[in-house]
Amino acid sequence: MEQIKSIEEEQYINEKPLLQEEEEEEDDDEEEEGTIYINEETELGREKIFISHAPEERIVPPLNFCPVERYLYRSGQPSPVNFPFLLNLNLKTIIWLANEEPQDSLLEFCDNYNISLQFAAINPDGGEDDNPWDGLTEHSIINALKTIVNVSNYPLLVCCGMGRHRTGTVIGCLRRIMGWNLASVSEEYRRFTGSRGGRILVELLIEAFDTKLVNIDESEAPEWLVKAIT
Repeated sequence: MEQIKSIEEEQYINEKPLLQEEEEEEDDDEEEEGTIYINEETELGREKIFISHAPEERIVPPLNFCPVERYLYRSGQPSPVNFPFLLNLNLKTIIWLANEEPQDSLLEFCDNYNISLQFAAINPDGGEDDNPWDGLTEHSIINALKTIVNVSNYPLLVCCGMGRHRTGTVIGCLRRIMGWNLASVSEEYRRFTGSRGGRILVELLIEAFDTKLVNIDESEAPEWLVKAIT
C-alpha cells in the first residue's frame, strides 16, 4: 500500500506543474478579454472609431506641390480643392507656364484674393499653331526667372499643367543660377517626372541655359539667392 501511495504522490507532483500552467493560461485568457488595448491606427480596443462627419474644409496640396526655397513653391495647376491650402501660403504671385489659359476657377481665385497671375508663354508671339505640350523657350524662361529673383513678388508659386517638365525647366535653370551641379539639378527634375522619367531635351536645355542672361539685383533678390551667388 505504501508503494502504491508513493507512486500516486509522484504522479500528482509531476502533473501539478501542468495543472498550474493550464490555470495560468486560463487566467491570461480572462485578462485578455477584460483588457482594452489601443491600436494606434484605426481602433480603440475592439471598438472602431468612425468619422461621423467630414471636416469643414479639406487641406489638399496641388499635384506635385513642393517648397523650392523659402516662400518659393512649385506645383501642377491648382484646382478648387487646393484653394484652402494655397490660402495658408499667403501667395502674392503665381507664374503660369503655358500658352493656354489656366482653369477659370484659378483665374477667379487669383482675382478674389489679389494674387498676381503672370503668364510665361511658351511662345511670346502666341502663335495659334503652337503645341501646348512643347517645352519652354529661352525667352519665357528668362521672363519667369526675372519674376522669381525679385523678392517683392513673394510668396510665389511656379506651376504648369502637371508641375513636371515646364516647371522643372524653370526651377532647374534657377538651380543653375544658384550654382548647383548638373547631377543635382537633374536629380531634382526627375523626382517630379513620374514613372515615365525625365525628358533629355529638358535636361539639355537646362544645361545649355546661359545664367548670365538673368540680371540679379542683390538689393531686391531673396536672401537665400543672395547667399547662393555670393
